[in-house]
Amino acid sequence: MIEPATSFAAIDQSFFTDRSGGGCIQENKLFCPGWVVDNYDRYVDPTLQHLVLVGSAVVGGFLIAFALAILAHRHRFLQTPFLAGTGILYTIPSISFFFLLLPITGRGPLTAIIALTAFNLQIIFRNITNGLRNVPPNVTEAATGIGMTRSQVLWRVEIPLSMPEIIAGLRIATVSTVALATLAVFANGGGLGTEIVSGSNITFKTGIIVAGSIAVIMAIVFDGVLLLTGKLLAPWQRKRVIT
Repeated sequence: MIEPATSFAAIDQSFFTDRSGGGCIQENKLFCPGWVVDNYDRYVDPTLQHLVLVGSAVVGGFLIAFALAILAHRHRFLQTPFLAGTGILYTIPSISFFFLLLPITGRGPLTAIIALTAFNLQIIFRNITNGLRNVPPNVTEAATGIGMTRSQVLWRVEIPLSMPEIIAGLRIATVSTVALATLAVFANGGGLGTEIVSGSNITFKTGIIVAGSIAVIMAIVFDGVLLLTGKLLAPWQRKRVIT
């Protein structure tokens, strides 16, 4: 359960007295390095939980969106209803989505992962379908002309050529999920949000800054890894820029 917000003065004094730099802490200055040094370990579990939430939601969202995009690519009449359906899920506020799921899935990480996955579908689905649609027709015709089957054209030509847009969608979805996963605490899903809205930290600036900074660093690292992955999977894009 989330502890209700309390005034800074009402926080148990043991929160301060067991930590170095008590003056900085009791005055609630913007950043207290001594407290961070003494208490970095309290962020280990929330960070790992956050990684699980983000990884599960992005991977799950990608697998579902990829399957829907392939179906929509094969059967164009499905694209509009799929876009509409994922768009509806995307427009539901995250916290509201958590509360809607609570009677069904209960409180816990599963509820948070389902909501975060649903949020990703629109972003990833749209980028995959756009990438497949933007493959030049003469390229697919040439592939068919040399004897490739429809499946071979899809997996050997269309998907590789769509990779830059697919990776772009994954980058947007991943960074967004890192931010939204901080709200998983409202579904008792864990993550860095627990260190932002917990009773002892909600008015303690250093605790909030540390949790927020970890989330920012996580987003930057994920984005960098996906950017590098995109360059490795689409080397022709890099060569085209160089030339």
